[in-house]
Amino acid sequence: MKVLITGANGFVGQNLISHLAVRSDIEVLRFTREDALESLPELVAQVDFIFHLAGVNRPQDSMEFYTGNTDLTRALCEAIVASGRKLPVVYTSSSQAELDNLYGNSKLGAEQVLLNLKSTHGSAVTLFRLPNVFGKWARPNYNSAVATFCNNIARNLPIQINDPQARIKLVYIDDVVTQFISVMDGGITGEPFLAVEPEYSITIGELADQLYAFRDSRTSLVTEPVGTGLIRALYSTYLSYLPPEDFTYEVPRYGDPRGVFVEMLKTRDSGQFSYFTALPGITRGGHYHHSKTEKFLVIKGSACFRFRHIISGDFYELFTTGEKPQIVETVPGWTHDITNTGTDEMIVMLWANEIFDRGAPDTYVRPVGAQA
Repeated sequence: MKVLITGANGFVGQNLISHLAVRSDIEVLRFTREDALESLPELVAQVDFIFHLAGVNRPQDSMEFYTGNTDLTRALCEAIVASGRKLPVVYTSSSQAELDNLYGNSKLGAEQVLLNLKSTHGSAVTLFRLPNVFGKWARPNYNSAVATFCNNIARNLPIQINDPQARIKLVYIDDVVTQFISVMDGGITGEPFLAVEPEYSITIGELADQLYAFRDSRTSLVTEPVGTGLIRALYSTYLSYLPPEDFTYEVPRYGDPRGVFVEMLKTRDSGQFSYFTALPGITRGGHYHHSKTEKFLVIKGSACFRFRHIISGDFYELFTTGEKPQIVETVPGWTHDITNTGTDEMIVMLWANEIFDRGAPDTYVRPVGAQA
């Protein structure tokens, strides 16, 4: 299938192209603002599907709203009719089309041109009235508060908030692209109007606070809940604005003659991740917990884990190596230690179910060798 993308160099266009690039069954043709309008008929004649993403939203002259939105769409529709084929079109309109302003009227005019194409020529037309779209590669200091805030906060630059309680609606670029491609593949129907889901709502103040929390997590090591929904999408977006020199950051490292202990990541409700090393013959631990639990994974070297029940005195030991990934769990009420039984440095990953609290560590020294 050959696909034409107008506005191919824009934010949405670049993301769409990057998703289509992994497919061997799609060839992308591009139309950008550098291309002459007269080239449209030749491009349209070659393709099987059109994503019409081109448009104007920040012109120097207000008349450009109509030339860049309504008139360009009309030229595209004329090229489709001239091709003699009922080419399907996906169009990125705007939620502003529901409002009475120059930009909204120009997008509404483009919608009407496309709907006329559908009724008179028979082309399948899908219209997305998009709210604010955010994600990687959106231009900061242009028309996206998310892009501007991400760019500035990632660089420790100030941001301006006029009304922190003002609420904005957002859709994430990957969700937009996924639904666009699904329309192309026939997985979504229901033309002419479709909405991108999920749609998020957040205040400007909440948005800024969340982005500052991402930045500050590098110092506190406490991650935000970035696995799902809006926070996941915002975190991915925020990271995309980091300058390359900030792709890394240091974490605490504690060392003594036994080896080193390094904290990597902490969570608000699911504990923390660390790793430690031990030189040959070194034993670490010799303590127990009442409630705290841990998971150990030896990733390099050989280890002997020993356990003794603090009441019954029952004893248990096991051996594991980095050659065989095996989780070893500490159990409340059992004092435990780990010894490097190899000839090289041992490296062990560690997850604890709670962030270490120096004021109430739930860690009590008791050598494994001691009887109850």
